[in-house]
Amino acid sequence: MTVDPNAATQGFPSPPPDHHRPSPARYLIPALVAAAVAVALGVYGKVHDPAGTAFNLAGFSSTGAVKSWLATVAVFFALVQFTSALMMYGRLPGPSWSSTLHRWSGRAAFLVAVPVAVHCLYALGCQTYETRVFWHSLLGCFFFGAFSAKMLLLRSERLPNWLLPIVGGLVFATLTVIWLTSALWFFRTFGVTT
Repeated sequence: MTVDPNAATQGFPSPPPDHHRPSPARYLIPALVAAAVAVALGVYGKVHDPAGTAFNLAGFSSTGAVKSWLATVAVFFALVQFTSALMMYGRLPGPSWSSTLHRWSGRAAFLVAVPVAVHCLYALGCQTYETRVFWHSLLGCFFFGAFSAKMLLLRSERLPNWLLPIVGGLVFATLTVIWLTSALWFFRTFGVTT
């Protein structure tokens, strides 16, 4: 007896389509966690007495230079992640390993951004004395909240196709504005130094 591997399968009916709408908690919990993270960081930054400095790396002239270069590296990895996301969603041609590139560039961006955020919160706190600094502080807190929501949404099943690209784009756009209000400002004010 021979079996045709290309023949249509028979005998087992398809399972009925699941017409249940996802629970609102699926979206509410990541949103609440995002809000809690952003507010907690903002409150800590506001009530904490700034220490003035948290770290410095050998070879850099100041903590501002360290933060600016680390933030630039984080934005570079975020650009790689953005490009690899376009490849994964078929908007750009790309290799079969673009999803792996996406995951690892995101991890690298986050790992490089954390010391910058720790320094900002511990050494400077949440400041509002100037418009640029106010937006930088506000968006810094928002970024880590939005990032937390994205990580939680990644573990959810049956999400709408548009949700992760929107949240990921929001995280990317926020990081870009944070970089513009910090590293770019630093490089334009003090020069591109190490």
